[in-house]
Amino acid sequence: MNNGEKSIHEFDFTLICEYFSSLKRQGPGSPEITVKALRFIDNLTSKSKIADIGCGTGGQTMVLAKYAPGHITGIDLFPAFIDIFNRTARNQHFQDRVKGIIGSMDDLPFKNEEFDLIWSEGAIYNIGFEQGINEWYKFLKPGGHIAVSEASWFTRKRPAEIDSFWKDAYPEIDTISNKVGLMEKAGYIPTATFVLPEHCWIDNFYIPQTGMQERFLKKYAGNRAAEELVMNQRHEAELYHTYKKYYGYVFYIGKKI
Repeated sequence: MNNGEKSIHEFDFTLICEYFSSLKRQGPGSPEITVKALRFIDNLTSKSKIADIGCGTGGQTMVLAKYAPGHITGIDLFPAFIDIFNRTARNQHFQDRVKGIIGSMDDLPFKNEEFDLIWSEGAIYNIGFEQGINEWYKFLKPGGHIAVSEASWFTRKRPAEIDSFWKDAYPEIDTISNKVGLMEKAGYIPTATFVLPEHCWIDNFYIPQTGMQERFLKKYAGNRAAEELVMNQRHEAELYHTYKKYYGYVFYIGKKI
């Protein structure tokens, strides 16, 4: 990347897992936003099946469990995340209908037309928005919904620094209208899109990292990889504060035809 910067994908998985597992959320969002997106999903019943792909430690999944009926399967690549996920489900008495499993989103262990709802907050970028919505389509029942939050451009032009940063970090970042077009092309009826407010980034994602970063650096004093990971996250936060009018997360909700 430019100026020696790294993408989050270039860091050691063990360090990434430890760093983010100490946070309630592994990406921008909020319980209120999860509930808002859920309001666009109809026809869920106690027999419905929901998949939360790239669930992390399950912050948003437990909100789904509180406000949506049915059985929820969370899946994530990191075993430590799933351990926290299942412990939280038990602590909140959701263990009878919420379960976390270890797995990769590009090789999902699900059956065709198994789910009424596929959910993914801030995680589909790991496989890519277009590939994700196309490959996950087969797991939805006809009339089922997909709801994902995804980094998107708010404008067609932006300063070179932020344009370069995001094109290096996530080449698939695009405008809202182009993302909606990809949903239509994949066979969904786009039913809703909305932008996540700033507090989902600042208050719920970046600020919670500040105190934790000091503890992380103290634990890994002299570890160059740990120091670079923290520097990377601090740089990303600085860029958001500077350029937040040009990009952010957008929720995309669609219905399978």
